[in-house]
Amino acid sequence: IYAAIVTGIKDYFSKMGFSKAILGSSGGIDSAVTLALACAALGAENVRAILMPSQYSSGHSVTDAEQLSKNLGNPYDIVPIKPIYESFMDSLKPIFGDLPFSVAEENIQSRSRGNLVMAIANKFNYILLNTSNKSELATGYGTLYGDMAGGLSVLGDVYKMQVFALAKYINRNSEIIPVNIITKPPSAELRPGQKDSDSLPEYDILDKVLYQYIERRQGPAELVALGIDEALVKRVLKMVNT
Repeated sequence: IYAAIVTGIKDYFSKMGFSKAILGSSGGIDSAVTLALACAALGAENVRAILMPSQYSSGHSVTDAEQLSKNLGNPYDIVPIKPIYESFMDSLKPIFGDLPFSVAEENIQSRSRGNLVMAIANKFNYILLNTSNKSELATGYGTLYGDMAGGLSVLGDVYKMQVFALAKYINRNSEIIPVNIITKPPSAELRPGQKDSDSLPEYDILDKVLYQYIERRQGPAELVALGIDEALVKRVLKMVNT
């Protein structure tokens, strides 16, 4: 899988006539694996990482992402999005009124980041790499015009558990991806204390359902027969179909 993706990135960039890539580096495993794959394909000097922390980003997210770029040797910039987010909220205040914090505010953060990396991509002739994995894309766990933006979806056909396996493969000889990135609970970090497992089943179970349903065309009855909880099967299939 590693060799196939590196080959795919090289092929895409050569056909498009581009030599440089950019991506948002969050300190999470998806962006870390995407960054490492892109550096292998294009050369670390040709891949620019943009760290865009918000007020909801954990402190180690920035330090983990910085350490990753130092290990890989690729250029990176830090652009905090709190002022941009607050500007949006000020503009929307007359319309939002006193309505409680919701997915709308979460997505403003993601779309602010999308705007920033697309602006830098346009200015310097980069292609923006999308970092969403197949488990997220299959269940709709992402922000339209935010983290789903990009010219090439590097992990678009890679399930989350395969992303973990790729991270361990990348680290097979030395620690390139900081261990903390691999071991911490996955989170979009768009609200306090958020974890992916708040919205999705644990990835090892989710991926089993997704693989059987999408790749092997197994229906609900076959999935339940495999020993997977019926309520969970219905919940996941509803997300995929929606």
